[in-house]
Amino acid sequence: MQSLKVLLLSAAVGCGTGLPAAASSSIWYESEGGKVRLVTSGKPDTAGRIHGVLDISLKPGWKTYWRDPGDAGVPPQIDISASTNIANATFSFPPPQRHDDGSGKWAGYDHPVSLPVTFTLSVPNEPAVIDADIFLGICETICIPVQTKLTIDPGSDPDNVEHAALVKAALATLPAPARPDFGVSILPGDRETLIVEASFPGNPKAADFFVAGERDYMFGVPARSEKDGKLVFTVPILDRPTTTPTDGGLYYTLTTAAGAVEGLLPFP
Repeated sequence: MQSLKVLLLSAAVGCGTGLPAAASSSIWYESEGGKVRLVTSGKPDTAGRIHGVLDISLKPGWKTYWRDPGDAGVPPQIDISASTNIANATFSFPPPQRHDDGSGKWAGYDHPVSLPVTFTLSVPNEPAVIDADIFLGICETICIPVQTKLTIDPGSDPDNVEHAALVKAALATLPAPARPDFGVSILPGDRETLIVEASFPGNPKAADFFVAGERDYMFGVPARSEKDGKLVFTVPILDRPTTTPTDGGLYYTLTTAAGAVEGLLPFP
């Protein structure tokens, strides 16, 4: 978001520490543009994972970012290294929207959003305490990094119906897994261009494609074209690693009037 200046002065960062919560939810941390908290469903599942959400309540006119914020944004980040019996934490993302600030386009949300978080226990069936350092950007005419520590003891209130319902509702907003008739496939390109063909039901005009730059990849805004009934997105590769990775892939989301799907693309 090139026209929005990111305030990096410590006075504007909005640092704060959430006090330990004797519940499956942290306290709310309030900032200028909204407030955030962590909520969990309390009990781990059979695979030793605790499901939760980063609950972001935005004030009217404020926005926050998807997993790829563009060249000037702040993606949501979580650090659980101070936690007890938590091995890692992974965000999932609802379908984003394309926003235009007048000088560039970026992917994010202009409404309150709950980002699902999966916490994996280091040792299953043992107590856990989540001490999470949270960092994200929220924006109106300027972008303000929000940084705080949120603490939860999931086992202290494992049967909280309200919190479990919030987590379930957030998981229901996630894109479905891509499938052959609803997803994208890579077409031949070059080192400076990622080209994909989209397959999906419904009106092509309502479709949009989002790809997340990771592993030193950076992408520009996709350009769309229709030919012979096929919808193609051409994405500029603004930066790339010296050596193409051979493991993993690039997360993408395809949004349409019929719903959204997500998947992994091979590194171009």
